[in-house]
Amino acid sequence: MNNTYLKLFCGGFSQQKLFMLSTNVKLSCLLASFCAFAVWIYIFAGISIPFIHKGRLQNQEDFLLRCIKGKSFKQTCPTNYPTTHYPTNQSRQVCPSYFRWIHEDLKPWKDKGITREMLERAKKTAHFKLVIVKGKVYVEKYRKAIQTRDVFTLWGILQMLRLFPGKLPDLELMFDCEDKPVVPLDKFQGPNASPPPLFRYCSDQWSLDIVFPDWSFWGWAETNIKPWKDTLKDIKEGNKKTKWEDRVPYAYWKGNPYVAQTRQNLLQCNVTLDKDWNTLIYIQDWIQESNQGFKKSSLGDQCTHRYKIYIEGWAWSVSEKYIIACDSMTLYVKSNYHDFFMRDMMPLQQYWPIRDNSKCSSLKFAVEWGNNHTQKAQAIGDAGSKFIQEDLDMKNVYNYMFHSLNEYAKLLRFKPKIPRGAVEFCAEKLMACDVNGSIIRRFMEESLEKVPSDSNPCTLPPPYDPLTLQEFLERKVNSTRQVEIWEDEYWQSKINGQ
Repeated sequence: MNNTYLKLFCGGFSQQKLFMLSTNVKLSCLLASFCAFAVWIYIFAGISIPFIHKGRLQNQEDFLLRCIKGKSFKQTCPTNYPTTHYPTNQSRQVCPSYFRWIHEDLKPWKDKGITREMLERAKKTAHFKLVIVKGKVYVEKYRKAIQTRDVFTLWGILQMLRLFPGKLPDLELMFDCEDKPVVPLDKFQGPNASPPPLFRYCSDQWSLDIVFPDWSFWGWAETNIKPWKDTLKDIKEGNKKTKWEDRVPYAYWKGNPYVAQTRQNLLQCNVTLDKDWNTLIYIQDWIQESNQGFKKSSLGDQCTHRYKIYIEGWAWSVSEKYIIACDSMTLYVKSNYHDFFMRDMMPLQQYWPIRDNSKCSSLKFAVEWGNNHTQKAQAIGDAGSKFIQEDLDMKNVYNYMFHSLNEYAKLLRFKPKIPRGAVEFCAEKLMACDVNGSIIRRFMEESLEKVPSDSNPCTLPPPYDPLTLQEFLERKVNSTRQVEIWEDEYWQSKINGQ
């Protein structure tokens, strides 16, 4: 644009004003060109342009996935994610009491710490090594895990780091995605014991494996179970559909009985024309469900009975949280395994214990007791459901992950380093940008943490002192024993004809 055209539009402007106007127009054109170029980059390359102030992103869109489109482009990790955490809410709540078990799980290494030699011995069964250095995640994979367990476990850790950027110290850990624990307690006794630290989803009283939230909190793609945040919403809505007193007054279980003998034994408790154990058992055929689009496997539609049964499978079962969240009184068949939260729940307060060696008679008595003490049975169901819905929401799951890794990192007696051949991992590189349209991509998008947390992690409660822990465990044993006494008296009265 030149001064001749400016005169036509601007009339009798002075030469000085025309010069200033010409300069402004040129700047406007440059700015418009830059904006157009930025939009072109965003549309065709899939790159968003963040506005950063004092080291953190200023709007939610800037923290979305940055997927580079086009087969000729190699997906990379963005370099402009926040590296520090600036929460707006500086107050801290105390974490739920089950966080205390973090100290118990790490106690074997409290005195001597964790050496690199100990860590490398955990490689024997590990599926991957996770390394965090300066806030970046690196993964060294050793073998393929069952289904997508490793993928969604890593995805969950990445989401925790997106919530609390820059909060975790450098660390290295080994993770085993199989079900059963593999670090035996009896092999690592005495002052010179040096057990290998190994994270997994469950453990038992005879093992030293470190428990950690399982993959299903971010979705179980192979069974169409949505991320926990959305599944919990569905269950809450399902709870509203049928009041407790209007629910079927029977015990209910639905699942795959063929993964363990204890579940196959449960089939004998199903109602028949000849025997009524007050129990309804339904076999879940996952192959058939998959072929039919999972139309009959919605967890939000399974809160229709007063009593729901939890029973372990090959080891612990991810179904635990879904069952207890249903407002029904949970009939918890004695289990050998525990996950990261169940150890803090109390019999007769948040669930009803069931014998594993006489399931049918134990289940029948539990239902009889509940139907004769409806207010107490409903209160137990409500308390268990409240624990799951409030203390096990995703905020606390991430808090638990943070504190578990933070306390673990304090025990390391070596400087974490990036392994040769390890690959930097981020949300964009962990399949989220590679499987467009798939259920994996959908679950990742639904569980993506888009902005850092507006608060710090909750405050970790102190370890149990030995006396308090002993008293807590004795209360659990005594509560279970009380139920067994009532049950024995019930069946004895039947024998006596009362």
